[in-house]
Amino acid sequence: MHHFEYRDGVLHVEDVAIPEIAAATGTPFYCYSSATLERHYRVFSEAFRGQPARVCYAVKANSNLAVIATLARLGAGADVVSEGELRRALAAGVPPRKIVFSGVGKTDSEIIFALETGIDQFNVESEPELERLSELATARDMTARIAIRVNPDVDARTHEKISTGKAENKFGISWQRAPAVYARAAELPGIEATGIDVHIGSQLTDLAPFEAAFRRVADMVENLRAQGHDITRIDLGGGLGIPYRGDNDVPPHPDEYAAMVKRCIGHLGCELTFEPGRLIAGNAGILVSRVIYEKTGDDRSFLIIDAAMNDLIRPTLYDAFHEIRPVIEAAGTAEKVTYDVVGPVCETGDFMAKGRRLPRLKAGDLIAIMSAGAYGAVQASEYNTRPLVPEVLVQVDRFAQVRARPSYDAILKQDMIPSWLE
Repeated sequence: MHHFEYRDGVLHVEDVAIPEIAAATGTPFYCYSSATLERHYRVFSEAFRGQPARVCYAVKANSNLAVIATLARLGAGADVVSEGELRRALAAGVPPRKIVFSGVGKTDSEIIFALETGIDQFNVESEPELERLSELATARDMTARIAIRVNPDVDARTHEKISTGKAENKFGISWQRAPAVYARAAELPGIEATGIDVHIGSQLTDLAPFEAAFRRVADMVENLRAQGHDITRIDLGGGLGIPYRGDNDVPPHPDEYAAMVKRCIGHLGCELTFEPGRLIAGNAGILVSRVIYEKTGDDRSFLIIDAAMNDLIRPTLYDAFHEIRPVIEAAGTAEKVTYDVVGPVCETGDFMAKGRRLPRLKAGDLIAIMSAGAYGAVQASEYNTRPLVPEVLVQVDRFAQVRARPSYDAILKQDMIPSWLE
């Protein structure tokens, strides 16, 4: 569910009409619904009522400070994968004790900053990382609480670029190798290995891969305890998908997911951590764009819009589907056209949709690219020297720009011409 709907033929976000925001902000822009962010967080967290669980929002999905702050005020923690994301979480009001640091390539400076910040848990992804974390913690007379991320070799049945739990993926330590790594962790100073971590991928729409991975983790916890390791925490990551195609693409409800977790893990009595990102932010955001031209070619019709692959790369990178809606609702009798919806970037791969059946649109019309709240603005770039898209947050009947569109002067000032070229 989300809070984007037509009222009197005009698309609204909560109680604000999209054209009103477009007039104030210009296009293209991202728009987020506070009510949807809050609802999705509550639905997920309440599914685990009665289980010892905490929710650490995956900041990589949407790292805008206003989004993180909205969730922090509901009690969310944060899952971060860089020092930058850690600094964002702190700036948005997430307490260090609710922050988990994941990622395969933590640098020394990032580890030191996280240690000195006092985060709750490092998710360790390799043996060299474990050794280095011990050295850095011991040098500061500190102890790092860790969970070792295991790779369960389970096929998540999702897009290959967002699958993380197969043997050939770069993430985690092989589940067969894990007992030896826990034994080594027990020997190392500055390390408190109390947890096990698993995350098999993103945008899963079937519970079966989760269940296979979680049952393997449960067996590992029992075996590790038998070997004398005090495993009290399990981090089950995120990955539960969202409906990109409306009612034709409905993943399991968080209640079903929570029931499965309880079946697999509940008997262990561990504290559980979850790291949803897309599930919370995905359907809470849209990308609003304006039609520049309608172009009829020999082979097909193109709808050329002012948003491009540098603003939303998911269709190009993942072949992702995003529903596209006209902001002004078309009449039931309106002419339909099959369009390739494309942007101005100088790449054939710059598209939002191909062969999409839409009401006929003309220059100046606004469209909404749905389900763009996750992995949208965070993956944007200034390719073709196009300014980063502004972001807007709506709460009931008010809205605010929470990231401004940079000026061209600001973009150019990021570069420096060396003295020998002046």
